[in-house]
Amino acid sequence: MSMKKLIITAIILGSVAASGCRKGFLDRAPLDSYTNNVLWKSSNDALAALNGCYSKWGGSNNGYYGVFADNNSDNTFDQFPWENWLSLSAGIATPTNTGYSKWNYKCIQTCNWFLDNVGGTNMDATLKARFIAEARFLRAYEYFTLSQLYGAVPLVEHNVSPDDANKAAQTPKADVVAYILKELTAIAPDLPVSYSGADIGRVTRGAAIALKARIELFNKMYTECIADCQALMSPPFTYSIYPSYVNLFRQPFADNQEVILDVQFKASDNNFGWARNMTINSLGGYNSIAPTQSLVDAYETSNGKTIDDPTSGYDAAQPYKNRDPRLTATVFYPGTQYSSRLPYGQYYDPLSGSPKTIDHWGDNNCSPSAYGLRKYTPVIADFPNMDQVGMNVILIRFAEVKLMDAEAKIESNKIDATVFDDINSVRKRPDVSMPAVDQAKYNDQASLRTLLRRERRVELAVEGLRWFDIQRWQIGQQVMNGQVTGSLQGSVNPTNGALTLTPGTTVKVGTPRVFDAAKNYLFPIPQTEIDLNKNLKQNPGY
Repeated sequence: MSMKKLIITAIILGSVAASGCRKGFLDRAPLDSYTNNVLWKSSNDALAALNGCYSKWGGSNNGYYGVFADNNSDNTFDQFPWENWLSLSAGIATPTNTGYSKWNYKCIQTCNWFLDNVGGTNMDATLKARFIAEARFLRAYEYFTLSQLYGAVPLVEHNVSPDDANKAAQTPKADVVAYILKELTAIAPDLPVSYSGADIGRVTRGAAIALKARIELFNKMYTECIADCQALMSPPFTYSIYPSYVNLFRQPFADNQEVILDVQFKASDNNFGWARNMTINSLGGYNSIAPTQSLVDAYETSNGKTIDDPTSGYDAAQPYKNRDPRLTATVFYPGTQYSSRLPYGQYYDPLSGSPKTIDHWGDNNCSPSAYGLRKYTPVIADFPNMDQVGMNVILIRFAEVKLMDAEAKIESNKIDATVFDDINSVRKRPDVSMPAVDQAKYNDQASLRTLLRRERRVELAVEGLRWFDIQRWQIGQQVMNGQVTGSLQGSVNPTNGALTLTPGTTVKVGTPRVFDAAKNYLFPIPQTEIDLNKNLKQNPGY
């Protein structure tokens, strides 16, 4: 069954995963014994149930988070309180005002139900082992996200009653991490290296190894991370850097050779309305993801130097000229030329007034920073219907593997030519074509660490990883405090896009942020969950 379709048997989902009678931390849907008695007769039954696990794992769970999570970072800003990122990013979230919450066990519970029941299904043993491995991966991925965001969380491996669910105690994060790594190691051999036809999009062996490498890196297990990254760079795997950074994220070029794990959507079956939230007002969007000046400043100049280098050629009056091409691929900055379908003009103009332009910063549905997100919607004609979009959301890709390999080697001080090869392979993507790393300048652990962290930031911007990086590098006090800013004010020539900026007129975005290192590296556990389960302990500081 196609992962694009994710057609879930209505009876299964209705009886097993949709009906609920008591809210608890597992969001548990009581199972119907009659339904279980008639299920699990064939591989088709097992497949339909497994697709139910994918349905709970993807969609608004990991698909949404993979795009919007940078709103809780120094990369982007969400101006709309009802989208629940403001309190987190401002450092004022509380147990009763958590902001966006990932405390959700629906996928885990569905996977547990599947794993507890699939064993008796009459089907091919190899296929059954693969199905089991897929479900265990999805569960492991959920525990990875939960433990990163909340630290200690309940670790439940089997279907439980509502009463037992509401008595479950938290497992220390280190033990959850050890469990996830053990699971990923165990299931990898049962997963195929690749799929064909309708099965493209299901969990692969590469996804298991790549997630394992990410968790190892995040937990300073550098030797293990390097080994897993090297495995992904060797046969039988055939991943490689996709030649176009712009097209990598576009719907027409899905399932390319760089993608290791993604959430898949089909426009006719899934109402993926987030494309409208992502893009700018003049293209029919709402600007829910507004890039910050901090992100824009992170991109090097086209000669491979940072903008604070006096020899870089950076011109503050024309700040977007001669920059890393990934800036243009990621951000609609003032004067950006539209790539297709020009409904209100050829150049993005959030600055000009008298009268104000349709994209004027701070106006209704316009960017509060004067910067719009371009990464996922560079060609708006890809989406005939902005409210029903079949665009996949990439969660792990080969460029991340390259950067993980380089970082693990830098942090373990095993610096050799392969570190530069890893970073250069990402920088030298044909439509990026940034200069190779200057090895005379970046020649020790400290300088390479700075380079690697900047490279991760710009390469993986708005892919749901920046908060994890802030958290694990413990840089929240440096990057999440103070006033968020956007572009200088000025005007854009509507004929040729020429930019005129006024010094000293920086756009201020929202209220100043406050970051408390004693608590803000973890999310607050929702008070409603603690009220239900007295064994849950709130995270420190909340």
